[in-house]
Amino acid sequence: MVKLDETPLPGVGVRYDFDGRFGKRVGVITHRDGRREIFVSRRDDPDACAQSIVLSDEEAEAVADLLGGSTITRHVSKLTQDIEGLAMDWVNIPGSSPYAGKPLGETMMRTRTGTSIVAVMRNGQAVPAPGPEFRLQSGDTVVVVGTPEGVVKAAKLLEGGDVR
Repeated sequence: MVKLDETPLPGVGVRYDFDGRFGKRVGVITHRDGRREIFVSRRDDPDACAQSIVLSDEEAEAVADLLGGSTITRHVSKLTQDIEGLAMDWVNIPGSSPYAGKPLGETMMRTRTGTSIVAVMRNGQAVPAPGPEFRLQSGDTVVVVGTPEGVVKAAKLLEGGDVR
């Protein structure tokens, strides 16, 4: 029987993972905003993610159906979080972002979405608490904190979409 580990990720969601048969760790992160992320990592370092795929609601349902569904799927839909009303997510800056190459302050993130960028990951290095002069680059991953709705708006804003 597979031993499934459940790890609360305060402000993010819940991580479910297990040791796979061929030396890999396989899991799903269920984000507070409902997104599901499938990942594969090394067994000896479960935080060293080798591959991840973010699924839409429809894609997650299709994969669950293909795999036969389980009690985990029902359990995940009923999750409550440790910090009500607070969400945190990692958002990738695509090359098509209107903010790639621009200072963080030009996003007007807090004013437009009610969220804050609390860190930026660049080339495997964390830049905590970047100031408004910090220039975003294509390929950066920003850590956004705010309400679940605000985090969704922030991702849309950074990807070049409408946040209304």
